[in-house]
This record gives sequence, structure tokens and C-alpha cells, in this order.
Amino acid sequence: MENVKQDILYWSKRLYQKGLMPATSGNVSVKINDNILISKSGVCVNDMKEEDLVLMDLSGNSLEQNKKPSSEKFLHICVYEQRDDIKAVVHSHCPYITAFAAANKEIDKHFLPEFTYCFDKIPLAPYSTPSSLELAQNTAEYFKKYSCVLMANHGIVVGADSIKNCFYMLETIKNYAETYFAAEILGGAKLLNKKQVEAIKKLRK
Repeated sequence: MENVKQDILYWSKRLYQKGLMPATSGNVSVKINDNILISKSGVCVNDMKEEDLVLMDLSGNSLEQNKKPSSEKFLHICVYEQRDDIKAVVHSHCPYITAFAAANKEIDKHFLPEFTYCFDKIPLAPYSTPSSLELAQNTAEYFKKYSCVLMANHGIVVGADSIKNCFYMLETIKNYAETYFAAEILGGAKLLNKKQVEAIKKLRK
């Protein structure tokens, strides 16, 4: 448990320092057997200490007295329910990525080979009230096929086998988003054609 906590704290600081988790927005968790270790409600992940991590069961009940899990706890729980290979979940409000969610646009334009290699697309889940069970269920449904999902007018949630790989996925998407907006200023990114996209996908094997 101690090693898991230190791992969460290390990668949470990286998330903040890369602009992926501004202020007290967003939340992180790691699944440990039949429990979930999740960031406390209202904490800035850059300032987070071990006592700001809350152990809860798979129903969202805190297993630690006087410690309140993140308000988005049901989102994390529902994502874990979809796939056994997901062991960590990060919910981010990175401005460049969230711009797509605010515009209600999925991320699906292929112009960077490294994005195409990692993702087919980042789908957009419909809007629901933040922290609601409806939001959690509607968003988690996409994890049957995808590992990163935008939430309309909200942000993005990613799931992976480790919090480190959640970080790498978010950093890759942030790089895509920043490049997209810069390319728009220069007249728009030139998309890879279907043959080029398929050639990159073959490199995954």
C-alpha cells in the first residue's frame, strides 16, 4: 500500500506540472484488489500527501474515518467495472484537451503519426451533471472499446494498467491538442490519408 501511495503522489505531481490537472480540478485513483485508492475531494494533486488519499470499496464507501473520496468516485468505479485490465483512472481538465469537450467535438483527425499509433479516436460522451451516477455510467460505457473518453462540457477520463501510463496517454493527447490549435493558426493541419493511417496502425503489431 505504501508503494502504491508514493506512486500516485509522484505521477500526480507530474500531472499538475504538465498542466493536466490545474488547481483542484480532476482526480486520480488506483484499484487495489477489491478496493480503490482515490484522491480526496477538493485537493490539488500537486499538494497532495498520503493522508489526502482515501481507500474506498467498490460501492464508493470510504474505509477510512472522516475522509471523503473525490466527488467523481462513481466515474472511477464505473470505469473499473468495464474492464479488468484497467488498474488506474485519471480524470483531467487540461484546458487544451477540454476545449474539444467544450466544443462537443471528439478527437478523430489523424495528422500526427504518434497519435494515430496510440489511438483510433477519442470519443465524446454526452453531457451529464458532474459527479452524477448518470455521468459515470454514460462515460464508462465507452471504455468497453476505448481507454480515453471526452465528457461533453467537462473534461477527459483515461484508464490504463498503471497511473504512469495514464499520464503518458494524457500527455500524448495534450501534445496533439496543442499542435492542432497551433496548426489552425497556420491554416490547418494536413491530414494523413487512409493509406498512411493504415500503415501506421500496422506498426502496432
